[in-house]
Amino acid sequence: LHILFSIPSPRLIVGGYTCPKNSVPYQASLYIGYHFCGGSLIDSQWVVSAAHCFEPYLQMWLGKHDLSVTESTQQVIDSAKVICHPDYNASTLDNDIMLIKLARAATLNSYVNTVPLPTSCVATGTQCLISGWGNTLSSGSKYPDLLQCLYAPVLPPDECSDAYPGQITNNMLCIGYVEGGKDACQGDSGGPAVCNGELHGIVSWGIGCAQEGYPGVYTKLCKYVSWIQDTIAAN
Repeated sequence: LHILFSIPSPRLIVGGYTCPKNSVPYQASLYIGYHFCGGSLIDSQWVVSAAHCFEPYLQMWLGKHDLSVTESTQQVIDSAKVICHPDYNASTLDNDIMLIKLARAATLNSYVNTVPLPTSCVATGTQCLISGWGNTLSSGSKYPDLLQCLYAPVLPPDECSDAYPGQITNNMLCIGYVEGGKDACQGDSGGPAVCNGELHGIVSWGIGCAQEGYPGVYTKLCKYVSWIQDTIAAN
C-alpha cells in the first residue's frame, strides 16, 4: 500500500467543507458515465482542465451541487473538441493542461458562470479556493455527492521544490499545507484553485493525500494565458 504514495496520485479534498449551494458557478464535472475529473468554465463554450484527465469524448456537467440528483440548475453539454497542451508530458506531468470546447455555448446565469484567467502570477501566501467532488478521507474512499471547498495558501517556490526535489517545473505551483491534514485529491484532478477572483491553479498531482510534507501541486495558469487565448481563437 505504501508504494502508492511514492507516485503522483489523483487528487481529492480533505479537511474542507461543503460549499454553499451554487457558490462556485465556474465548477465543471467531467463526466464519462460517472464524474471522474473537475474543470473550470473560462468562456461560455470552453472548459479548462488537466491534460491527465484526457478523454477523446466527454460530457460537461455545469451548475451542479449534488451529483446524486438531477438539479434544476444543471446544464449537460457534450464536448466538441478536447485539446491537450502540445508539450504535455505524461510522466513528469509538466504542462498538465487541456481545453474542452463545448458542442454549444452554456447559458450563463448565477448558477453557471465563467472564472477570469490570471492577469499576473499569484503571490506566495495568497489564499485560494479549491473545489471538487473528490475523496474526503486521506486513506480509504468516501466520495461525497456535494461539492467540497477548501481554502489554502500558495506556498513559496522553495518549499514546493523541497517537498518534491527535482520534480517541480516553472509551470507548477504548490498550494496547501506542508504540515498535512488539508489537501485536494482524487476526483478533483483538473479542478480549480481560484485566488483573488482569478483562476490560478489546476489540480494536477501530489504524493498521497493530505500527507505531512507533501502539499498539492497545481498547473500554474499564469504561464498558459496566451496559449489558452490562441487556442480558443483558432478553434
